[in-house]
Amino acid sequence: MGQGTPGGLNKHGHSGDRNPNNNNNKKEKKFEPAAPPSRVGRKHRNKQKGSEAAARLPAVTPLTKCKLRLLKLERIKDYLLMEEEFVANQERLRPQEDKNEEDRSKVDDLRGSPMSVGNLEELIDESHAIVSSSVGPEYYVGILSFVDKDQLEPGCAILMHNKVLSVVGLLQDEVDPMVSVMKVEKAPLESYADIGGLDAQIQEIKEAVELPLTHPELYEDIGIKPPKGVILYGEPGTGKTLLAKAVANSTSATFLRVVGSELIQKYLGDGPKLVRELFRVADDLSPSIVFIDEIDAVGTKRYDAHSGGEREIQRTMLELLNQLDGFDSRGDVKVILATNRIESLDPALLRPGRIDRKIEFPLPDIKTRRRIFQIHTSRMTLADDVNLEEFVMTKDEFSGADIKAICTEAGLLALRERRMKVTHADFKKAKEKVMFKKKEGVPEGLYM
Repeated sequence: MGQGTPGGLNKHGHSGDRNPNNNNNKKEKKFEPAAPPSRVGRKHRNKQKGSEAAARLPAVTPLTKCKLRLLKLERIKDYLLMEEEFVANQERLRPQEDKNEEDRSKVDDLRGSPMSVGNLEELIDESHAIVSSSVGPEYYVGILSFVDKDQLEPGCAILMHNKVLSVVGLLQDEVDPMVSVMKVEKAPLESYADIGGLDAQIQEIKEAVELPLTHPELYEDIGIKPPKGVILYGEPGTGKTLLAKAVANSTSATFLRVVGSELIQKYLGDGPKLVRELFRVADDLSPSIVFIDEIDAVGTKRYDAHSGGEREIQRTMLELLNQLDGFDSRGDVKVILATNRIESLDPALLRPGRIDRKIEFPLPDIKTRRRIFQIHTSRMTLADDVNLEEFVMTKDEFSGADIKAICTEAGLLALRERRMKVTHADFKKAKEKVMFKKKEGVPEGLYM
């Protein structure tokens, strides 16, 4: 007793009067939601998805500003590329520069700054030596590897480390700078013709200085040794230095000019060292003439000195005595000394063997005055009333320097008055002015 499906439907929900075969061809219709509106707001959005949206390029309109910006960016790019290349080169070269700087700093540390100047006393072996300086004792020090040991010899000038005093260099120029400036490079313009009235003195200095250098065979034939040196002494202004200039002008030998005060040095031992260096250079450049002016600065008589400076001056004079007449021969080196105080010199300096000839320069006589006036007025424009004999025959004691001063002062007086000729009155005024200054400003007859 079965019961039927209510509503005349079967178990599949179909009506009973339909064909059951239509179920295989038709599907059951599902619920579908309503489609969204095609517009959102006021604008229509066309959305693209997928690869098309990724490959799509925006529309770019080329503007002038865009082109200028592009050029500017290209310039910046070029500059950055150049900067990158420069930095790369700097990084590549920096290791080599750092290495060179490091090596240079190591050498500077080894050398020391500043370096001391000393003398090499003795070579012990390839890497050790005994050195000395002017302000200290001798030291046993090492020789650095970069020093040229082939040029090292006892007595040469070396550079020493300022702390450990090791030998770090060699001074190629061994000549003392003070001696180098003593050498007369350019001959003086004065000649024997510029010297008036000193014929006897000129003859003596030629025989003692020039002839042994130019014709030494004459002395050998006659069997005597030429004089070693001469001393020129006399009143100031009588022509001693002028004659030495004439000797330097006429001879081709090396001429070394020294002032006596230059031989007095500050530190102990520097004065004798300078004298030794002077004569060593004269011997190396022989034939040569050594002219020492104002020799009384170092050649005074010896006495009991109470200060270190006086003892140092005496040691300098003793070294000079040794160089003038020591064991070393001075055949091609002649010495000329000059002073106006010969009475204050040490007798050991003036003895024969050291200074063989003493040449005195007296005040000029009448003949000598006339000759000196002619020399100094030869180039002057003189007026017709000038009478030089009045000044030649005067009783005033004139030296050669005084006569030259009178002529120069007369010319200046003429220039002061805008005249091109020198008159006799100019000479008279010049004579009075020169004599007034010579007598220390005390006019004649003031205290009579």
